[in-house]
Amino acid sequence: MKQTILAVLVVGVCAVAFAQIPKDDAARKRKQEIDFAEYYVKEFEKEVSLQRGGEKMMWRSKREALERVQRLKQTYPNDPAVENLFQRAKSALMKSKGDYTEVLSEWTAYKRNEETLRKIISEAAEKEWAAFSAKCKDQMLPKVFPVPDYREVGLDDLKGKYVVLDDIEYPRRQFYGATGEYVSSGKPSIGYYFVNIATRDWLGPYEAVKRYRRNVNSGLEDVQKWTVIGEIVDIAAENPNPGEDAVGNVYFGWELKPVALYVPGYVMAVRDDTGESTGRFIGEERVAAIKDGWYTVKEVPADVTPDRLMEIFMTAIKEKNYKLYLDCIDPERTKSEDGSVNARYHWDLHQTRFHREYVHVTFGKPVITVQKGFDESNQLENFFLDDSQKTTLKKISGVKVEEATVESKAYDENGKQLGTPHPHKLIRRGGGRWYVEDYAPRF
Repeated sequence: MKQTILAVLVVGVCAVAFAQIPKDDAARKRKQEIDFAEYYVKEFEKEVSLQRGGEKMMWRSKREALERVQRLKQTYPNDPAVENLFQRAKSALMKSKGDYTEVLSEWTAYKRNEETLRKIISEAAEKEWAAFSAKCKDQMLPKVFPVPDYREVGLDDLKGKYVVLDDIEYPRRQFYGATGEYVSSGKPSIGYYFVNIATRDWLGPYEAVKRYRRNVNSGLEDVQKWTVIGEIVDIAAENPNPGEDAVGNVYFGWELKPVALYVPGYVMAVRDDTGESTGRFIGEERVAAIKDGWYTVKEVPADVTPDRLMEIFMTAIKEKNYKLYLDCIDPERTKSEDGSVNARYHWDLHQTRFHREYVHVTFGKPVITVQKGFDESNQLENFFLDDSQKTTLKKISGVKVEEATVESKAYDENGKQLGTPHPHKLIRRGGGRWYVEDYAPRF
C-alpha cells in the first residue's frame, strides 16, 4: 500500500514539473533567461544584505545581475516575472549605494562652534603678531634676503636683530648638522638662515600649536610652511642638505633662536615658562572657558547604559572635551604612561575623522555577556541550581566581569552611511559603571 502511495506521489510531482516546462522553444528560452537573471539578482541581494547599509567598491554579482535584468526588461517589457526582477534589482541597486538619513542641525553644531573658536583665536593671534612686529620694528633686519654676508658684517653687528621668515618648511627642511638641529631657509646664491629647533624656544611653541589643533581646530592640517620670527644669536657653518645620498657643501649662515611661530589665519605661539608647558598659543587661556559653555554633556552618570556611554563618548570627541573622553575609557587602559599616550594618539585620530570623514554616529542596543563570575541571567543553568548553590557559585566565582557589544553606524555630512556597522566593546566589573574598552577610531 505504501509503495502504491509513493508511486502516485512521484507521478504527481513529475506531472506538475512537466506541466511547468514551456512547450515551445521561445518560452523555454525566456524562462531560462529569467532563471539565470534571478540567480544573479539573489546573489546581489545577499551581498547588499551583508553590507548592512554600507557601500563598498567591488561587487561580485552586481554587474551581471543588472545587465541580465536590463536585457530582459528591454526584450520582455510586459512580462510580470521580468517586472518583479526589475523591481528587486532596482531596490538592491539603491541599497548598494549605502544607507542614508537626514542630517540634523545638532549633529554639526560642533563644526560651527569650532569655526567660531577658530576666529576668536585667529583674531587674537593677528593682533598679537601685529603688536609684536611693531614693538620689534627697530630691531628688524630691513631686508631678509640676500642674507648679510658674514665676510662683510660681523656677529656683533647683527646679534639680537630679528628676522621674519615666512618660508620655514618644517619638517621638510629639517636637518641634523655638526653644531645642532636646524631648519634651513635660503639657498647658496642668497645665503642661509639656520633656525635652531633643538631647544625649548622651538619645542615649546611647536607643542602649543599641536595643542591648538587638538583642542581648538581640527581643520588645521599638518603645517608644512611656518612663519617664524627669529633672533640672530650666532653664526654657524652647516651643510643644509646632509644625508647618505646627498652631496652638498658647508655654508656659513646666521643661527636664529625662534621667538614666535605663526600660522596666518589660525594661531600664533610663543615660548612661555610660567605654565605647565614651555610654550602657549595666543588666547589659550580663554579656550577652556569658551568651550565649557558649549558642552552638552559634562559627566558620565553612574548608571549609564552601554549605548548611552557610547553616545557620550562620541559627544566628548565632537565637542573636544578631553576630560570627558578619558572618563569614558576603562581606567585600566590609561593608567600607565604608554596607555595615556595611546589614548591621546587615538584622540587625535578621532578629531581628524570627525573633521574629514563623518559628522555623526548612531548606536544600536547592547548585547551583554558575562565573561567571568556568576551569571544571574543564565536561565538555563539557574534552572538546575537552588539558592544555596547559587550563593556558593557567587562566592567562588570572584568579581563578575561583563562585556557589552554596541554597534555603530557613521554618517557623513550628506547623511550617507559610511561602511558597515562597527562593533565596540565595553566592560563593567563588579556591577559598577560601564567603561569603553575599545576606543580606537573605527566608527
